Amino acid sequence: MTRPYSNPYAAGAAIGVVLLASFAFAGRGVGASGAFAWAAARVAPVSPYFQRYLAADVWLVVEIAGVILGAFLSAFLAGRLRRDVERGPRISIRARIATAFAGGAAMGIGAALAHGCTSGLALTGGALMSVGSWAFMFAMFAVALALAPLMRWAWR
Repeated sequence: MTRPYSNPYAAGAAIGVVLLASFAFAGRGVGASGAFAWAAARVAPVSPYFQRYLAADVWLVVEIAGVILGAFLSAFLAGRLRRDVERGPRISIRARIATAFAGGAAMGIGAALAHGCTSGLALTGGALMSVGSWAFMFAMFAVALALAPLMRWAWR
């Protein structure tokens, strides 16, 4: 039996509590790209970009492991855990996986160029009242709202 999705306001408040706990217990905020950069630094330590992650502690990996475990637990408890590829009616499974991988790679490259991911910038930077983080969030939502009709039209 599939349960309804969580209340978005309760979920947002829960994210805030997790962010506060992260500051209180780990002394830092949250973000996703650092864990992947930490792992890449173990594989390609000669890269100047990844060298700064060699000294980073394992907190980044523990954080992402918690995100993955929490996602699986949430899907299981809500009755949504299944082996399936969600896709539209006009795209093959192979094409959906390829476009998801390409989009993820583009986001990863963007996060590397920006020295951090959007979740870390928006959540941690926003919580710290960083003017740059707030400017980024407003710009990101403005661009998304402006491009949404175009994307709907392109996929018809």
